[in-house]
Amino acid sequence: MSLIVMKFGGTSVGDIDRIKNAAAKVAAEIQRGHKVAVVVSAMAGVTDKLIGYCRSISPRYDQREHDAVVSVGEQVSSGLMALALQQRGMNARSWQGWQVGLHTDSTHGKARILTIDAAALRKSIDGGEIGVVAGFQGVTEDNRITTLGRGGSDTSAVALAVALKADRCDIYTDVDGVYTTDPRIVEKAAKMKRVSYEEMLELASLGAKVLQVRSVEMAMRYHMPVQVLSTFANEIGSDLPGTLVAEGNKKMEENAVTGIAHTRDEAQVTLVGINDKPGVAASIFVPLARAGINVDMIVQTASRGDKTTDLSFTVGKADFDRALKVLEGEKASIAYKKLLSLKEVSKISLVGMGMRTHAGVAATMFETLAAKGINILVIETSEINTSVLIEDQYTELALRALHSAYELDKT
Repeated sequence: MSLIVMKFGGTSVGDIDRIKNAAAKVAAEIQRGHKVAVVVSAMAGVTDKLIGYCRSISPRYDQREHDAVVSVGEQVSSGLMALALQQRGMNARSWQGWQVGLHTDSTHGKARILTIDAAALRKSIDGGEIGVVAGFQGVTEDNRITTLGRGGSDTSAVALAVALKADRCDIYTDVDGVYTTDPRIVEKAAKMKRVSYEEMLELASLGAKVLQVRSVEMAMRYHMPVQVLSTFANEIGSDLPGTLVAEGNKKMEENAVTGIAHTRDEAQVTLVGINDKPGVAASIFVPLARAGINVDMIVQTASRGDKTTDLSFTVGKADFDRALKVLEGEKASIAYKKLLSLKEVSKISLVGMGMRTHAGVAATMFETLAAKGINILVIETSEINTSVLIEDQYTELALRALHSAYELDKT
């Protein structure tokens, strides 16, 4: 008998019929002889509506009260799921974050989990009850409700699976797994049966929106197998129909590249003619860090004869205008000659454990893009990832060409 944590996202519990459909999948796992804990998100659209209520009161609201408001969505869906299971004759009850002892720090709106005291929930499950837990929410040491940020229910589910010592965490969503690239752009994109923690972490952080990055980090840290699968397909998690995120991919020697991620959420900033001397990078990035602006890709050109250089980097589009304002305010201390910016860019990233052992992976990428007339603006590499920044208008062409170049069409 296995213990499985089943997490249902917002679209999976979007209305009463969908909640009943999710309850049927829970019942099917129970009939297979498994013990089950369920984690639910708020019904689709509810969290945005609750955020809107807060903003209508004041655009500069108290983040603690904001968390108290927006956490209500999960409370509603957990109660409704428990009712749907009871309607099927099953013993179920709802649990809120504070009731399962999900303790977080006090960073309201994006709190991080510190500990989970799941003893009471485990005792309830061992006694034959189905625990339906509200995702996305926790509680601080001083008993204030917190929320974990966008996609936080994924992290709640994985953390709960770890605390309960579950055998697997199934993430039910509106897609049937993790694909080699975005199937909405590349028709030949293939669903992967298995992907390593490291590869999934890279894919998630580089634009693949199937799993929240923090949930993958936690799964990797505690070696918790996570399956991504569709709520709307006929199979249940025990059939293993989705993509299993688990220990290293045994086929790493066969394919250099496992998947290709992309994001259009970044913008490029270039400082022209800065002095090539110690401390100049700090004069740029320290003020940005103080403003809470994260920097991603960074590239610096070779020093010129006059000992000046150019430095380019990317920031999230949401931070783009603030970044320019900060840099303009620091012009005297940085001493740059010109500030250039490009907002319509896209980041394309190759990910694969096999990149550690295969030579020429980056060269194939550069050749493929050159053959399509696509100019590379910035290059970034790591052990299992090569990323390039290109003009946004070439995103779809680049994805299709690279998908074929690495023979992912045949996966």
